[in-house]
Amino acid sequence: MSDLHQFNSLNINLLQEPVLQKVCDLLDQKSDKGWRKLAGVIASDSRFKISSQELHQCSLKVMLSEGSPSRSLLKLMGERGCTTKDLTEFLQSIGQSNAIQLLKPPGIKVIMQPEPMAVLAGQMVKLTCVGSGHPFVNYQWFKMDKEVPQGNSSELVFNPVQVQDAGSYTCRVNNGNSYDFSGWAQLDVRESHLRSHAGLPGIPDYRVQICTQPQPQSLMPGERLVLECAAVGKPLPWYQWYRNAVAIKDGTKKQYTVSSVSAEHQGLYYCQVTNGNESELSREVEVVVLGTKKLWTNTAVECTEEELKVLTISETGNEDLFAVDKVALLIGNMSYKHHPQLKAPMVDVYELTNLLRQLDFKVVSLLDLTELEMKSAVNEFLLLLDKGVYGLLYYAGHGYENYGNSFMVPIDAPKPYRHTNCLCVQKILKLMQEKETGLNVFLLDMCRKRNQYDDTILILESLKVTANIVFGYATCQGAEAFEIQYPDLANGIFMKFLKKRLLENKKITVLLDQVAEDMGKCQLTKGMQALEIRSSLSEKRALTDPIRQTACSPEGLARNLQWAKAHELPESMAIEFDCGVKMKLGFAAEFSNVMIIYTRITEKPAEIIHCNASITDFPLDLNVDPKETNKGTPEETGSFLVSKELPKYGSYTRLSSLQTLKENLTFTVCLSYMYQGIEETLDENKRVDVGKPLIAKLDIHSGFKRNLSVQTLHSPCHSPELGLGVAEASHVCSSPRYSQPHFNAYHSNARTAVYPGTGPTDIYSGFSPVSNRSRYFPEPIITYNVPEETTDDNNLDFPQ
Repeated sequence: MSDLHQFNSLNINLLQEPVLQKVCDLLDQKSDKGWRKLAGVIASDSRFKISSQELHQCSLKVMLSEGSPSRSLLKLMGERGCTTKDLTEFLQSIGQSNAIQLLKPPGIKVIMQPEPMAVLAGQMVKLTCVGSGHPFVNYQWFKMDKEVPQGNSSELVFNPVQVQDAGSYTCRVNNGNSYDFSGWAQLDVRESHLRSHAGLPGIPDYRVQICTQPQPQSLMPGERLVLECAAVGKPLPWYQWYRNAVAIKDGTKKQYTVSSVSAEHQGLYYCQVTNGNESELSREVEVVVLGTKKLWTNTAVECTEEELKVLTISETGNEDLFAVDKVALLIGNMSYKHHPQLKAPMVDVYELTNLLRQLDFKVVSLLDLTELEMKSAVNEFLLLLDKGVYGLLYYAGHGYENYGNSFMVPIDAPKPYRHTNCLCVQKILKLMQEKETGLNVFLLDMCRKRNQYDDTILILESLKVTANIVFGYATCQGAEAFEIQYPDLANGIFMKFLKKRLLENKKITVLLDQVAEDMGKCQLTKGMQALEIRSSLSEKRALTDPIRQTACSPEGLARNLQWAKAHELPESMAIEFDCGVKMKLGFAAEFSNVMIIYTRITEKPAEIIHCNASITDFPLDLNVDPKETNKGTPEETGSFLVSKELPKYGSYTRLSSLQTLKENLTFTVCLSYMYQGIEETLDENKRVDVGKPLIAKLDIHSGFKRNLSVQTLHSPCHSPELGLGVAEASHVCSSPRYSQPHFNAYHSNARTAVYPGTGPTDIYSGFSPVSNRSRYFPEPIITYNVPEETTDDNNLDFPQ
């Protein structure tokens, strides 16, 4: 018997109480889909004989403070053998689709991930994965892309573990209705002759222990240097080599090698091994290059200019720079609940997405995130990072800067907001650096005003000296950022100039310098907005650098899988109704959390003179306003960016905030039609389930799944002396709904609006004079590119 069949045959009195409570809450509401309608349908079924006296007793429950007529009715039905399937059919007959969604078997989810580890051969080792689901879950372990024989339980046991067992493992958890994969867990196995204290293979204690120490070496110039250090522990240890107490840039593997040694490679070497919980240092060994002068010492010494040149030679100076991968997170917050609405972030994020994709970046673009969603999105972004990866984060929205620290403001931030309601940019940067990224770029399109309601000075840990950080602030400290506004769209001044140069093959700091010069020539914002650049970049790294994947590592596989999950659209589908009418559903992604659903009647019988299709009954999580669905044009839904690429003559529905979707996206397709010679309109409905589209697959609404925090520890302090500062954030303009220019005095947390077609009277006549605090920039409406993704089949046309 399948898991789904077992769930459907479950007596309703055995359902989880929270599920029953939600169903009863819906049925207790006064409507034509309530418990009385349900009781009438049940009474007509001979299997469940409910008397009028029993129904009267149910109705009396409303007299009690905690009473529920629906709960009393369902209890009676359960006592008479009513199953989940029976109840679903009854609810279907009264059109109670919301209650039906609550009775679907819960999706499966991995709640305990297998942990990577390094162990000694001969021990007993377990990899553990736990999935939640109802009523049962099944497991299958994989080593890379191969199924592990007998690996069909929650624990994958190696007793004893062998060297050949080393590799990357993942576990698939399914319940016959859905499935989920665990993360990848790397198992390293070191050869050893050691045994447990009992003399038999035992379970390791997982402490970090170095089992292979580096050896001192004497080499001739040009010979190959190989230093090796290996450790066991859980989680999987990582390595950092040091020469003369200075961290070696590329020394992050068990084995440190130099293909051809020279004088500058002499010195004292050791390796630090850590797993995040504890660390251990290897012994220090000396490497001598024979026939050369010893240039290293533990104390300060004088040296000649020639010796200094030798010491400053870069081991990779002549190598071409490249990225192992490129990933970007773009966030545009517009629809604030307690603060002025914004407009430009939608266009700015959309245009930057298209440009970065041309540079081979994996891009996640998100609009309107709450505090929890922003933190979760950043955590997911961190999972995409790895050693040598180029990471770019762009943010447009409200925010502020206090004492050199910048804070991004979520759309649900209270008024007034403080640092505890926001995300600290410096904290995110520190987490990015821990991934040993090759390049960290922050582009912050925010005003940089101080928050008078937040006097706390955050004490942050020092950033690593990695020489890979680039900040591009849309404006200088204490200044505002301006926007170009139109009746329906807006573009930020920063993005207006950035997009013209972003594809140029130049060092990123040189490119931003030229953007700053371009912005400085804009007379309308001159003296009010200027790009500020901060950088510790010492290499000629550019966004156009090629991607060279050195190996298909487990981290790379996980990164690609995570990115792909966030960009999967539902397949387009054809629907045929009983009356013979055929229609098509298509899907297009405007952002990673915004999707367009478009419908089109493709075929109808000749005897049907009129038919119309619409979609309704969306999950409550999405909070879809029915008045905003099934529009005649994409623009009517608020979608101005992809409208030219969507099929014409259909109906369009724009679903935003897909990150809030907790279950599969389901909706009802409603067909209304009329036969020739018959005035009555007939209806047919089809229920559609398209799974979890785009960012909904990552379940970022559930918060910190991986124990990563982007908040900061803080301490009350009054010293303004802090380290590297970042852009203060404030980003305000008029509502996207406004069709006319809207003028007002902006506060210190406001991003100033600039409207086309208004300005000096000698150039633009017919407009009233405005305050000298405002500037206006004329520019034609932008022509936008194709949608991010679409499931439309290019070979399928929509007949008239």
